Amino acid sequence: MFNSAAGLCALGLSSLLLLAVPVAAADRITGETFATRSEVIAPHAMAATSHPLATQIALDVMKQGGSAVDAAIAANAALGLMEPTGNGMGGDLFAIVWDPKTDKLYGYNGSGRSPKSLTLDYFRQHGISDIPPTGPLPVSVPGAVDGWFALHDRFGRLPMTAVLAPAIGYARDGHPVAETIAYYWDRSVPRLSKYPGFSEQFTIDGRAPRTGELWKNPNLANTLQKIADGGRDAFYKGDIARRIDAYFKANGGFLSYEDLASHHGEWVEPVSSNYRGYDVWELPPNGQGIAALQILNLLEGYDFSRIRFGSAEHVHLFVEAKKLAFADRARWYADPAFQPAPVARLVSKSYADQRRKLISADKVLREAQPGTPAELEQGDTIYLTTADADGMMVSLIQSNYRGMGSGMAPPGLGFILQDRGEMFVLKDCDKTPAHPNCYAPGKRPFQTIIPAFITKDGKPYVSFGVMGGAMQPQGHAQIVMNLIDFGMNLQEAGDAPRIQHDGSTEPTGQATAMSDGGVVQLEDGFPYATIRELMNKGHHVEWALGPYGGYQAIRRDPDSGVYYGASESRKDGQAAGY
Repeated sequence: MFNSAAGLCALGLSSLLLLAVPVAAADRITGETFATRSEVIAPHAMAATSHPLATQIALDVMKQGGSAVDAAIAANAALGLMEPTGNGMGGDLFAIVWDPKTDKLYGYNGSGRSPKSLTLDYFRQHGISDIPPTGPLPVSVPGAVDGWFALHDRFGRLPMTAVLAPAIGYARDGHPVAETIAYYWDRSVPRLSKYPGFSEQFTIDGRAPRTGELWKNPNLANTLQKIADGGRDAFYKGDIARRIDAYFKANGGFLSYEDLASHHGEWVEPVSSNYRGYDVWELPPNGQGIAALQILNLLEGYDFSRIRFGSAEHVHLFVEAKKLAFADRARWYADPAFQPAPVARLVSKSYADQRRKLISADKVLREAQPGTPAELEQGDTIYLTTADADGMMVSLIQSNYRGMGSGMAPPGLGFILQDRGEMFVLKDCDKTPAHPNCYAPGKRPFQTIIPAFITKDGKPYVSFGVMGGAMQPQGHAQIVMNLIDFGMNLQEAGDAPRIQHDGSTEPTGQATAMSDGGVVQLEDGFPYATIRELMNKGHHVEWALGPYGGYQAIRRDPDSGVYYGASESRKDGQAAGY
């Protein structure tokens, strides 16, 4: 069965791969089949983003004396202009920062909450059983700008006027639109043009900008300038917030000035699990990061030194581990202020040992139930990573969720509000216990966007991420395996063909529980012998165009301090250093 790119856009994967990886051509130096290009190696600093201009902005900021956090904020602000198909200040933000002064990782959850005036009764009274993907109803408070300032207050060096200046300059003067971004922009315009403010601010005479065409966004430049001059309160408590409030009141929405003024992100403790001597770090729920840790814990019980990459055994064990982890993801991951998840138990080795007994070497799990309470006592996006001369490393991910978000673009502001609220559940919310992601006012929805980090012996090793909805924890686990189990370098680990399993029970309640084992989607590069053997085990295997995520990474050599960078070959991005 063929999954079209249009179908993937409908799933909210609008910033993902357009073409499959050309893994058939051997690398010119190593002979390995997975490296599309060499790793980037630099002595002082490194940046890897999904757009070359954003990467150059990050390097320029660090050359001016800015920290890796300054560089990450500058790049993220620029990507809101250059890649509005995946992010913008109307969305949320998560980050993990390695601070060399304290030799510690810090996590930040910059996700926003649902409008306080929008109640569950409203949906019932209007016969709405699922929150729509566009329009005013899925809009939650955007947390990105608050995240910028929280990170900057703690780890920034340059003033925010300097940090945001490159994005402001490009917004005023223009930049040529990149190829993959132009493709997905074009696919978003027909869906979103009906919403007030979208066509006026995000099209050229009603169409998307074309590849190489100069794109300007003076409204965004003005908004960024107000934020640079007035700080985070210029966004959440000033004229910008009042204009957002008026726009939603005029267009049947609920996001209000009060919602914006009361917003706050929070510093959180990253969660880790050791995988064969390497500590892999994720952020706790309301995100899905710990699913990657659960997958790795399950796979640690198998000797992958004896299992070949791309073999049926490799793919089968990965998919079965994913099914078990995602069963828990559907049941337990939610806003901890409303329902705390048993995180420590979910990522424990003993729990993985119990769950691993459900995996058969020869048979497919048709159903995967979450762990029981007794056992548990206790997705469109950009990803970027930066590293500076002092050893600070940043893993940052930011998103508007589906495509270009909700389509709701307040006139004169130059950005689109996210549609993350679509992730809430509306069905059976009167039951006891109710679904953990049932809608409630002032609640954070389940989040797909997750940054990641690896440390070794208490020192920073790799800052990385793989964007793309439910692919993200699957991608994280595959990158870790590629580096540690299969001995790939940083670029090879990202270029190697990927596995995606689709069909698990979802935490949003918008799909039925898995009963048929789901679908295994394999990128070009897996041998036909593997596919045949997987089918013999009972897997339903498909080829799909595009759902395999987007990757950036930076590795630090612990002895020399030299940085290695890698960027996603499936996107427009670049890793570069100096």
